Amino acid sequence: MNRILVIDDEQSMRDFLSIMLKKEGYEVFAAENGEHALKAIQTEIYDLVITDVKMPKVDGIEVLRTIKKVSPETVVIVITAFATTDAAVQAMKLGAYDYITKPFKVDEIKLIIQKALEKHHLTKENILLRREIASKAGFENFIGKSGAMQKVFALIRQVADTKSTVLISGESGTGKELVARAVHYSSSRKSGPFVTVNCGALPETLLESELFGYMKGAFTGAASNKQGLFEAANGGTIFLDEISATTLNLQIKLLRVIQERTFMRVGGTTDLKVDLRVIAASNKDLMSEVARGTFREDLYYRLNVIPIQLPALRDRKEDIPLLVEHFLNQFSGTRSPKRMSPDALKRLMVYRWPGNVRELENMMERLVIITAGDTIYPESIAEMITGGQPCPELIPSEIPDTGLNMEELFENAERTLLQKALEKSGGVKTEAAKLLGLSFRSFRHRLQKYESS
Repeated sequence: MNRILVIDDEQSMRDFLSIMLKKEGYEVFAAENGEHALKAIQTEIYDLVITDVKMPKVDGIEVLRTIKKVSPETVVIVITAFATTDAAVQAMKLGAYDYITKPFKVDEIKLIIQKALEKHHLTKENILLRREIASKAGFENFIGKSGAMQKVFALIRQVADTKSTVLISGESGTGKELVARAVHYSSSRKSGPFVTVNCGALPETLLESELFGYMKGAFTGAASNKQGLFEAANGGTIFLDEISATTLNLQIKLLRVIQERTFMRVGGTTDLKVDLRVIAASNKDLMSEVARGTFREDLYYRLNVIPIQLPALRDRKEDIPLLVEHFLNQFSGTRSPKRMSPDALKRLMVYRWPGNVRELENMMERLVIITAGDTIYPESIAEMITGGQPCPELIPSEIPDTGLNMEELFENAERTLLQKALEKSGGVKTEAAKLLGLSFRSFRHRLQKYESS
């Protein structure tokens, strides 16, 4: 429901607008002067504000200026009985959507409000769309004829139109986000937003403010009110990827949202209610995490209402030829697609694919680029597939007679371990840090040394 704040020092105008807007189905709040309005916009976020210009102490122009600083996404309509060209120009320059002169026609202001809210929602949808496009990692199409994948497809169709929370488990690169999208777009919520959150990509404080939003002044750098991703997903689905990366403190707050569909912004004082579906995913066994004390048992059971287990690529090898053909067509673009020789395909079939479909996709893209002819032969992939061979030792067991450069050796070892941890965690830095027994901050600092060199 759209939230509208009406600001006017005349009670009759305030009451008239409030009654009219409530009849139109809006959630309406009223402020009797500019001072009360400033307090309201510091503690709440509104989709639309309608404000009078001439008010004692704090006028409508000052209110408009503050709104655009505190909550820049809020749309503002200015109303006045004393219209002047200069005031209108000033209001529009400060970011007002429209400038209306009293008396006005009811149908006219209804249409203006409707158009203003349409613009507001289009802006929000564009932000979500850009976020969604940016979050896609390339594994775009769901392909599989294997029995294991057919079971997954059947389960998606079965649970898609329920309200139940879904927990997707599987190794990195198996396509957990793709399953979440399939559930969403097969449901009655498909016209609503689909918001993805990588819980392992941000430290706790940043993740909390991203999820729940925040109020101006809640922390250093909070220069304006910001809507969180739970609000952005209202009416649709929120996908919490790598949920195991969250801290116990944040898990308590996530539990409340899942149980009650209510939460509070960081620095906020009022509860907000949302209507959304929660889908979570993890590449770890969450029951093992519960046993270790790193994941809340009550949150696990709240998430695990509908479990979907994704098979590793090595457990559905009959899908490899289909995936290879798909990726070859995809990366060939407008050119004739390259083909895989039988021997090369055999080599792909016996490989264990620790990085799963994502690893196969990346390999196909490289092969399309580096292969000169129309056919890919085993020799082309020899250097890309290790066949599970052990990696060379990082520290030699003996010091050679010629000596060695210890600083260089340690740097090479550190670089190799950081890279291998990232590969094992599927690029999730918080998980990679845990694998090496480092804090997220320490891991990031060490990694930056080699990224900048």
